[in-house]
Amino acid sequence: MSDKTIVHVMRHGEVHNPDKILYGRLPNYHLSERGRAQAEAVADWLAARDIVYVVASPLERAQETATPIAERHNLSIDVDEDLIESTNIFQGQRVSPGDGALRDPRNWWHLRNPRTPSWGEPYRDIAARMTAALHRARTKAAGHEALCVSHQLPVETLRRAVTGKPLHHFPTRRLCNLASLTSFYFHGDTFVGWGYSELAGQ
Repeated sequence: MSDKTIVHVMRHGEVHNPDKILYGRLPNYHLSERGRAQAEAVADWLAARDIVYVVASPLERAQETATPIAERHNLSIDVDEDLIESTNIFQGQRVSPGDGALRDPRNWWHLRNPRTPSWGEPYRDIAARMTAALHRARTKAAGHEALCVSHQLPVETLRRAVTGKPLHHFPTRRLCNLASLTSFYFHGDTFVGWGYSELAGQ
């Protein structure tokens, strides 16, 4: 067996969200038509890869993104709660710039500390659970490749944690577009590099 293992950590595809709310961990948010096409496109690209393990966040959009990839490899989809979206005090509200909850001065207190951040799950907690999920997938796929489907902030935080970058960041600077893959390369148990790809386009 090869001592090289690759774990691809994927952000889910586009979600049907006509009201443009921050849906977070709310149920019943599914992929849009474009999101399903993104998932299929990535599945096509990965069909020839040596993927032996597929795991996803329990949220519908992640499960739906993982489905065509698992099907191409005749695999079931495991669920890992540690891959779930981060918590956010503004879940269920509109938070676009100049719109919704952020216009209300009563909410500004929640924005007081972007380094933690004060409005949601601490970055250090996200990093810890995502790193644990990464290594579980690495162990399951030892010598082969695994696919984990998660969410933008958790994937960005994982990459920062693994590569030794500060966990706090501006949301506009995340390297984690819809249906993108952040791939982590290991020799045995040792992390040796990473890559980023947008196989579904944007």
